[in-house]
Amino acid sequence: MSETKNIYAARSDADLLRLVRQQPLAWIVSGTGENFRATLLPVLAEADEEGRIMRLMGHFSRFNDQPQLLTRDPRATILILGTNGYISPSWFADKSQAPTWNYVSAQFVVDMQFYDAPEPIEAHLRQLVNTMEAQAPRGEDQIPWDVDQMGQRYFLRSKVIIGFIATVREIKPRFKLGQDERDDVFSDIMAGLKHGPTEDLQAWMRDFNQGRS
Repeated sequence: MSETKNIYAARSDADLLRLVRQQPLAWIVSGTGENFRATLLPVLAEADEEGRIMRLMGHFSRFNDQPQLLTRDPRATILILGTNGYISPSWFADKSQAPTWNYVSAQFVVDMQFYDAPEPIEAHLRQLVNTMEAQAPRGEDQIPWDVDQMGQRYFLRSKVIIGFIATVREIKPRFKLGQDERDDVFSDIMAGLKHGPTEDLQAWMRDFNQGRS
């Protein structure tokens, strides 16, 4: 792989964990032809002691036929797009620069396994809800929600899902964050991004370009 392609690689496993935790909504893509399916679902990452993502976990509705197809052919790709934004040449002193798009993303090539026993389903749902609630915005007088507040409806809803564990076989990250831009162009990009809701993108760009203004 050439040096040009490597400049967009993750710096460490921590970058991938950060991506999944910031943007857990992912496309589960599988099959070809008439068996092609793509479902948008939240996922949780499970890492080893070194912080390397080993598995992604989530659940499907039982009314979705993708799990049935994946049981026969378990290979899938999980696609995650994190913070991103259009980069306008109107921000640059050098107007000969082309427009582009900065973003963080990853493709996880996985093998899918499914389970539907009540106990692990409940454990998964509680973990998913607790994780999402911990990062949900709320007012000072609001407290995190938990599944017990659904009462009987929770047990009825939990019966119509099937859980999955996606064992990661390969990760293809791409963190395009201005690493290849000239210093003056990079500074113009950071200044231009201040005009929009791009705090996350700016933070990623600063982290991947430490030592630059």
